[in-house]
Amino acid sequence: MTEFRMPAEWSEHEGCLMAWPTRAELWGEVLDTAKGEYAEVARAVAEFEPVTMVAPPGCGSDARSWCGDGVTVVELPLDDSWFRDSAPLFTLDGRGRRLGVDFRFNAWGRKHHPYDADDRVSRLLLDHLGIGRVHSDMVLEGGSLTVDGEGTLITTEQCLLHPNRNPGMERGAIEAELKARLGVRKVIWLPYGGLLDTETDGHVDGVCAFAAPGKVVVSLPDDPAHPDFARMRANRAVLEAVTDAQERALEIVDIPQTAFTELAPAGTEVEVSYLNHYIANGGVVVPVAGVPQDEDALAVLASVYPGRKVVGVRTPAIAFGGGGVHCITQQIPLARPTA
Repeated sequence: MTEFRMPAEWSEHEGCLMAWPTRAELWGEVLDTAKGEYAEVARAVAEFEPVTMVAPPGCGSDARSWCGDGVTVVELPLDDSWFRDSAPLFTLDGRGRRLGVDFRFNAWGRKHHPYDADDRVSRLLLDHLGIGRVHSDMVLEGGSLTVDGEGTLITTEQCLLHPNRNPGMERGAIEAELKARLGVRKVIWLPYGGLLDTETDGHVDGVCAFAAPGKVVVSLPDDPAHPDFARMRANRAVLEAVTDAQERALEIVDIPQTAFTELAPAGTEVEVSYLNHYIANGGVVVPVAGVPQDEDALAVLASVYPGRKVVGVRTPAIAFGGGGVHCITQQIPLARPTA
């Protein structure tokens, strides 16, 4: 059987998938603010690659009015708007052929209801895109992992071993399914996600991300009062001690900056994660908070991704909803099938 492997996020994309803010009870009085931020992220990504925004039936005109003509809108049934987690994960084989892996989705351990439409949306998207589908019975969200495209995957024990996802699967079985479906050979388990990340139970996309083969960018708050000050250092110690699937020691780049801001009209303090960014064709779209730390964090990421234009988009409402730019986007890798 031909081996399919999930490519790294910096590989060339055919486009980007997003989903329109839908769950009114999640957003409350900041729903319009969230729509504005989703639209701004979509327009920022569309400067680098095509963006398809999926909206629930009857909501397409609303999404178009916010996003503008540069974003393609498609109507499909949805429960929520976090496509990093509910959309398919894409794999390529050595001949450039593409498949979509359709993992089960249970709204981060049944935290929100309903979620049956989001559990089905991967199949509908793959049918719409004309891409072959591979099904997995394991519950998995794309924000819980990062891959280097060369056989290595990083995740957190806090999320993947949580009993609200796959209570009948032990760690070894989860690792085996990741290897079988995503074509990885080595899984690096970090102990912690974010302490404040109660929504996803500690997704890795708030912790670290592969930025190049053998290179990882990590969130490392420099304020000892930050709730993740010790936890992220424990994660970094694991990364310092391991090698990747190619037996390389990892180069680690720290993002010490953190960004807390108040979201009006809710009056709620939120943390905007610079780590939760999207790598596009020729660019990087980064959540920012409109605080002085933004500039230094963007400079770090510009050094991490040389040759790409780094663009900041203010996303306090998306942070209020439980995520960042990475959480609301899903890349479609470019297929180049050969005979």
